Amino acid sequence: MTTAVARSDRRISPIFLGIAAVMAVSGWAVWTDFAELPGLAIFLFVTAAWVVSLCLHEYAHARTALHSGDISIGAKGYLTLNPLKYTHALLSIVLPVLFVILGGIGLPGGAVFIERGRISGRWKHSLISAAGPLTNVLFAVVCTAPFWLHALDGVPLGFRYALAFLALLQVTASILNLLPVPGLDGYGVIEPWLSYGIRRQVEPFAVFGLFAVFGLLWIPEVNTVFFDAIHGLLQSLGVSESDTYCGFDAYQFWQQSNPSCGVG
Repeated sequence: MTTAVARSDRRISPIFLGIAAVMAVSGWAVWTDFAELPGLAIFLFVTAAWVVSLCLHEYAHARTALHSGDISIGAKGYLTLNPLKYTHALLSIVLPVLFVILGGIGLPGGAVFIERGRISGRWKHSLISAAGPLTNVLFAVVCTAPFWLHALDGVPLGFRYALAFLALLQVTASILNLLPVPGLDGYGVIEPWLSYGIRRQVEPFAVFGLFAVFGLLWIPEVNTVFFDAIHGLLQSLGVSESDTYCGFDAYQFWQQSNPSCGVG
């Protein structure tokens, strides 16, 4: 099976490189406490890092689809990591960023168009859907590593909080996107194993899955249970709830910061 694509179709986009540069510069500003407004630096660092993870999430879907038989992926621009090439930039970038800003919830939306007819084998279809959330799992491991490795000596407080909040986003993204809800990757994993009739009945609801999950999380009782579980998982990895709270508090720099966090 050939997976050859034109060099121009896999050249990293200047847009992605620009976002990565914002992440690097703002991360340096947080680490060195260079910025006059540390909250703004944390906001830029976390947002840029989150968008980078979204781009890599979609890239993982595309790359796996390419090696599974969909050679049209390259021409669509998905291998360039350019977020403007996604089928629905609103679902893949704009809404996930808004979810973070408004509620501190990491929830990527799938928006790369894969020509499933080119791919044979249910396991391949499942792996394509799983590739994106597994990227978030990898990001979560990287973000939490300094905590569970007890390697935080010398890490500036603001950077520690930013990492903790990023870890929260990646863990929530991993778990929520693996839910077997139509429109999310978790459903894409099990969909190939469902009967044709069930898939046809569920298909019309796929466009509402992302909004339904986000809406449920605004119900206080659901939100409490969900985030209690998330914080319990993070706690087992050495990331305290106070770290993630202070990270989100610093991220929303336009609001009055909590003095106990020591950032702002």
